[in-house]
Amino acid sequence: MRSGLSRTDIQGRIKELVEALFVNIPSGVGSHRKDLKLSREEERRVLKKGAKWAVEKGFGSAEDLDHIEERGCIEGGDPDRVSEKAMERGRSQLGTLGSGNHFVEVGYVAEVFDETIAETLGLWKDQATVTVHTGSRGLGHQVCDDYIRVMLDAARKYQIELPDPQLCCAPVSSPEGKRYLEAMACAANFAFTNRQMITHWVRETFEQVLKKGPRDLKLDLIYDVCHNIAKIETHTVNEKKKKLCIHRKGATRAFPPNHPDIPSDYQSTGQPVLIPGDMGRCSYVLVGTERAMGETFGSTCHGAGRVMSRHQAIKAARGRAIVRELADKGIIVKGASQGTIVEEMPDAYKDVNDVVNVVHHAGISRKVVKLVPMGVIKG
Repeated sequence: MRSGLSRTDIQGRIKELVEALFVNIPSGVGSHRKDLKLSREEERRVLKKGAKWAVEKGFGSAEDLDHIEERGCIEGGDPDRVSEKAMERGRSQLGTLGSGNHFVEVGYVAEVFDETIAETLGLWKDQATVTVHTGSRGLGHQVCDDYIRVMLDAARKYQIELPDPQLCCAPVSSPEGKRYLEAMACAANFAFTNRQMITHWVRETFEQVLKKGPRDLKLDLIYDVCHNIAKIETHTVNEKKKKLCIHRKGATRAFPPNHPDIPSDYQSTGQPVLIPGDMGRCSYVLVGTERAMGETFGSTCHGAGRVMSRHQAIKAARGRAIVRELADKGIIVKGASQGTIVEEMPDAYKDVNDVVNVVHHAGISRKVVKLVPMGVIKG
């Protein structure tokens, strides 16, 4: 999200904002909202409608949907393909921030690389921004667990040799493949709804802390993009248009200018691409390119990626005060647990500057602005 505020407008209020965001957005393992009671039937509607359900319930506006991949709903979701256990796990977790690397970050635009595209995206130097990273919570995790068993059986049934059981799979057109795509669409729609509700509570939190209305805050959604998803798309292969199943695992879409599947106001720029780093360094907004369509099926990386396991990070952090180290850099961090903050310390990740420079110079996405964190809540 971009805002109508500058870095200096909020710099003295970051601690208050972080504290209020942490209260208003339940975070971490097992977190749930006490004020949101979702019936089974209502949850089924979420899985079918995605972010549109949230907007209909007053969480955000119809304009938000224009800036969400697939307008916040992947068609073909069938709640009957989602197990009762997955439904139970999701019911209490809608509107919550996942654990681990999930976050809400208040930052600012530290550097602009392309003035023209930045202006089209509504971004300017020293502008305050908010980034949200979370997904389908326990529901999506359970859908994955449930279908791993289905796919292991399917691989044997269709005589697919697996170099590793974790690569279990089924033909897309098989009954098992179709069922999984219908369940996965439900999980994606849950994730879109989850982020839309958090977007709404971010706006409410800024209003509450800064005592400003929506017109002054101008917290507008720039883009909401998926990762860890398989999608049916049309691409050119050997000079012929083909319908393909594009599986982006730890990757994100990077469609070029003039692509019919991106919002009308981004037709001249290409699709916004969000590549987060760690909570101590920076993140980037980029745009998709024609080269990505030709070389990577319209895809780029999703984030910096870890260099340490969580266990290694805990060992490396012994004797250190990570929260204080970040505070000394001017970054206020609040986590659901001390353990999460240690596991997610900046050293556990690659330097996102290096990662983004690779995709930029490879031409599969193009740098627009660099965002530096001021305050972060972790799940």
